[in-house]
Amino acid sequence: MSWTAQEIASQPDCWQQALDRLPEFAPLLPRQGERVAVVGCGTSWFMAQSYAALRERAGHGETDAFAASETPELAGAVGRRYDRVLALTRSGTTTEVLELLERVRGQVATTAITADPATPVSDLADELVVLDFADERSVVQTRFPTTQLLLLRAHLGEDVSGVLADGAAAAAAPVAEVLLEAEQISFLGRGWTYGLAREAALKVRETAAWWTESYPAMEYRHGPISVARPGRVVWSLGELPDGLAEQIAETGAHLELRTLDPVAELVRVQRLGAALAAKLGRDVDNPQHLTRSVVLPGATAAQP
Repeated sequence: MSWTAQEIASQPDCWQQALDRLPEFAPLLPRQGERVAVVGCGTSWFMAQSYAALRERAGHGETDAFAASETPELAGAVGRRYDRVLALTRSGTTTEVLELLERVRGQVATTAITADPATPVSDLADELVVLDFADERSVVQTRFPTTQLLLLRAHLGEDVSGVLADGAAAAAAPVAEVLLEAEQISFLGRGWTYGLAREAALKVRETAAWWTESYPAMEYRHGPISVARPGRVVWSLGELPDGLAEQIAETGAHLELRTLDPVAELVRVQRLGAALAAKLGRDVDNPQHLTRSVVLPGATAAQP
């Protein structure tokens, strides 16, 4: 069994460990009422988007999500004003995240969530949440981002107890043949699940180099539905807008719509990506052109 497959299967156990340690982590996470910028790269950026939407929905304060490389000025006389930057970084070595933390050091409170404390991020963030039990050997992230998001959801006051059972069901369910045979998949989300839809599309691209796309569900009718047809799949991570299921049915595309928690649905997507990779003879633990962390040549944490 690949490392990726093992890590996908281990997610409910990691989620439980994170929830058990919530009292320890809670004082390090954004406080209610703070204005927060959440930053990350790749998968972490998409988790940031989901968390930002959830935090605002829960009434905890204004929250924006940025790709670390595209973050506006967050401090100084001309910068956007935030009370805290929350950096999401599994490796703790991603160049863009480190440069951002260096740029705002001493001007904005910072918290980082990472899997490895023995990395440069520990020297740059004011507070450090370490989910080392959810670290991964695989290049492609699976259990770390979902564990991170479950922790953040619980910190917002959500009852996530049912997610563990949904995750176990998702980890055990067979991958449907209609999904394995699909020539193209479009993932849809609404509100906080749009970030998950983007992550789902990325996960299948990373693991299987397969053609995937992602859209806000309400935007799908504004053009993207034109690629739907028999042999292709539309997969919704959450509820669909009224009437969209019927429109998708008219295209002949297969609609994948379950009742599991959207994070558990993401586990199903991860398993599909791994199964597609195996079917295609790809090394899921070492996907082409990817590394565990993007560390740019010659980059330093410092910014002028």
